Amino acid sequence: MTIRILSAIGDPDAARAVSSLLHQLPDAEPAPAVTDSAALLDALARAAAQGDGTPSAGGPSAVEALPEVVVVHERIGPAPALELIREVALRFPAVGVVLITADAGPALFSAAMDAGARGVVGLPLGYEELAARVQAAAQWAAGVRVHLGGGPEAAPGPAGTLVTVTGAKGGVGTTVTAVQLALAARAAGRSVALVDLDLQSGDVASYLDVQFRRSVVDLAGIQDISVRVLQDAVHDHHTGLGLLLAPEEGERGEEVDDRAARQILGALRSRYEVVLVDCGSQMQSANAAAVELAETALLVTTPDVVAVRAAKRQVRLWDRLQIRKAEDTTTVVNRLTRNTEIQPPLVAKATGTQVARTHVPAAFKELQPCVDAGRMQDLDDRSTVKQALGVLAAELGLVESPAARQGRGSHRARPALTGRKRKAIAAGAAPGPGTIPGPASGPASGSGSGSSGRFAGRRGPAARGGTGPFDPAGPYEEG
Repeated sequence: MTIRILSAIGDPDAARAVSSLLHQLPDAEPAPAVTDSAALLDALARAAAQGDGTPSAGGPSAVEALPEVVVVHERIGPAPALELIREVALRFPAVGVVLITADAGPALFSAAMDAGARGVVGLPLGYEELAARVQAAAQWAAGVRVHLGGGPEAAPGPAGTLVTVTGAKGGVGTTVTAVQLALAARAAGRSVALVDLDLQSGDVASYLDVQFRRSVVDLAGIQDISVRVLQDAVHDHHTGLGLLLAPEEGERGEEVDDRAARQILGALRSRYEVVLVDCGSQMQSANAAAVELAETALLVTTPDVVAVRAAKRQVRLWDRLQIRKAEDTTTVVNRLTRNTEIQPPLVAKATGTQVARTHVPAAFKELQPCVDAGRMQDLDDRSTVKQALGVLAAELGLVESPAARQGRGSHRARPALTGRKRKAIAAGAAPGPGTIPGPASGPASGSGSGSSGRFAGRRGPAARGGTGPFDPAGPYEEG
């Protein structure tokens, strides 16, 4: 959150000292100090007039240009400091006022609060005290602006779909899954926020080639998150995704607790149609709250004993802590091959979860150039991994399914006459339903079924009537 600060200090030496400390505050934008009370009120009135043309703070458009914090020195003139604070509080109620005074006793403190100040800082000035009072006043001002006028700053209730992606353990493809699902939903025309709640080792920024200094931690200490505050923290990626990233310093992830996570996700859902959360593989209070709130909680695993056991532990942990039941969790099997010993039905039985119908094939060679370059958005449309995750997005309702776009009863819904079937007909095999019988040629004309002869037992996409280069369910059918 960017904190805009306007100081009213008559003494030049004091103004320089205060300005030096304010410039050290994180995310602070101090304006040049004004020298008297009249200049302060004029500056605030001009800022308010930039919103709707009237010097009033009654509407959200008027408060948009006002500073969050005004710092008033006790020796300001010509109006006394307390009278000036009362005037600012009455005319500009969305501005938090901090008083700097040599007398920080209980009597003056009470008088300053009665006048409308949000904090008192004693002289001589100290960085810690000044920073705490300014940040508290800024948070209060942000909360007031959410509710002022019921305008665009007032966020409505949750509306967007919340989907969490959690890994059974590290390295199973959690972030790739989250990123590709988000890109698929965005390509379908939906507004999408991608949140990295793997707070200690999140890699969303690395996968999308992003360098952004703000993170989810910047929203953790704010009581009421306004639209403008949210815009300051969310990075608008060129793909159209809104990115809320994990902090670069992993230890700062502890600042995001479950209360902060609920508030942040609620604010995002009020603005975006889809909110996808990468929860990583380590459970913390923040991503546990996200899993609890989610309409859809995905658990990504690979078809090996270690990963499936880890998925089982994760599901049991959620159940013991009453975060989410196993039957309400959807498991995504990643890196599945035809010859994998552990197949999806066994994963479902071991974990007690639902397993997504769409499985992601093992094709790291397709991913490696984009992963190494940190540009997952450049993954080729022909990639079987991208196609599978696109089908998974449709299964989850994040995008419109191809069947819904084509409509029932259309010519595309009928089995295609593939090259293999043409060869079978030419060889004399009986045509399948819906095909035109051809002339018999040779002994094979009496075979009676299109699945007999040298084509019996073939399980390729063409034999099943597939219509495209990738059939997400075909290679993994049991038979």
